[in-house]
Amino acid sequence: MLAFEAAARRLSFTAAAVELNLTPSAVSHQIAKLEQLLGVRLFERTVRSIELTNAGREYMSRVSVALDTISSATDNVRKGVRNSLYVHAAPSFASLWLMPRLAVFAKAHPGIALSLSSSAVHSDFSSGQIDIDIRYGLPNWPHLHVQPVFEERIQPMASPAFIEQHRIETPEDLLHVPLIQSVVNVVQWGDWFRSRNVDVAVGQFAYRFDRTSMALDAAVQGLGVALDSSSIAAGHLHQGRLRKVFDKDWCVKVLAHFLVCPQRHSQRSEVANFIDWIQRSSADPESADLGGG
Repeated sequence: MLAFEAAARRLSFTAAAVELNLTPSAVSHQIAKLEQLLGVRLFERTVRSIELTNAGREYMSRVSVALDTISSATDNVRKGVRNSLYVHAAPSFASLWLMPRLAVFAKAHPGIALSLSSSAVHSDFSSGQIDIDIRYGLPNWPHLHVQPVFEERIQPMASPAFIEQHRIETPEDLLHVPLIQSVVNVVQWGDWFRSRNVDVAVGQFAYRFDRTSMALDAAVQGLGVALDSSSIAAGHLHQGRLRKVFDKDWCVKVLAHFLVCPQRHSQRSEVANFIDWIQRSSADPESADLGGG
């Protein structure tokens, strides 16, 4: 039924699959089973598109109301029981930026029972298990409340010993040292070199990682130069494990982390308080002073 509702709302099995973290074939299979159960066709299928049948439109009008009622009831029960808040976040944001600041949130809101989970897969809000998702990437999530967390500065960083050893002074000097790639980053080495007017095709990387936290750890160990967010790396920078390679503000600015939730969730006081706290804490995302967040 969730597969039907998502496909009917978007008029696309593919878009419904992305929303539900399923494959398009799985969505199509579930809808075919539903049609078999009901004994009617819900969609007219063509090579390039799908359209609701008259029976499908009637069924959608009833199903969407029922699912909204179930979701609202779930929210109300959870709120009434424990004033709970369920947050999901991208892994590196959760471990490197959010976790060091959670004590400040707990002190400001002692009555909220917070549950935090993390993975690279976006939350499926239709399950009713997550209140707010902190996502990384390009914001393409229609029908959801979306707002950026902070503007990030993507710049080269390395251990102090590595910088001293290699005497890096210009962007061109980076072409002669090991470069660390975080493959999931929205800004890559080629983007940064182009921002410094260095026309070069970056070839083989010394190390490649699918997590910012691992790329930064590799740089801390002196394995090379990482290109990443100085906001996410703030703990490493302030504790002296990493240093910005250049004193000048040679960075690429980007909005990459977003607070995402259904509009109805933002009306819950727990969610509103968390969003407000995140916004105040991110006013200076590179700050080492967590006490004022």
